[in-house]
Amino acid sequence: MLQPLPSPSLSGTSGAARPRPALYTQQERARRDATRWTLVQGLLAPLQFLVFLVSLGLVLRYLVTGQGASAAATSVVIKTLLLYTIMITGCIWEKVVFGRWLFAPAFFWEDVFSMAVLALHSAYLIAWFGGFLDSRQQMLLALAAYAAYLINAGQFVLKLRMARLQGAGA
Repeated sequence: MLQPLPSPSLSGTSGAARPRPALYTQQERARRDATRWTLVQGLLAPLQFLVFLVSLGLVLRYLVTGQGASAAATSVVIKTLLLYTIMITGCIWEKVVFGRWLFAPAFFWEDVFSMAVLALHSAYLIAWFGGFLDSRQQMLLALAAYAAYLINAGQFVLKLRMARLQGAGA
């Protein structure tokens, strides 16, 4: 049976805040801290973000000036290959820590959105290798992929912050 939601108090709060479930159990935290895949993810994430920033600059330069199409396209391919790498190693990390290759409850929505990010980046590669769109359309597709990537990166940064806060409280 569904339980009614608590009604807000006059002060604008809903009474006692329900504690969030811990992101990691003690065993998961121990596995996370013990695996080398945590370090791999910790190195790949900022590297990918740096490549993203450079590529974004090249893509925007091309869209504004019409110059540097080859450099922009190459940078998107490199960014996409890094994305595939971080996704594969992330699946390994998730398997080691949570016992699942993907969609562990703690990272379910981040993984769902990651699939959209992968789909957009893959669509770019298909368009680029297959010549299905002109250069401008390909760069606009890359921007869509990059917007999705930024949202997904934000999800993971928030989750990392949550993990640090929960770790400090433990």
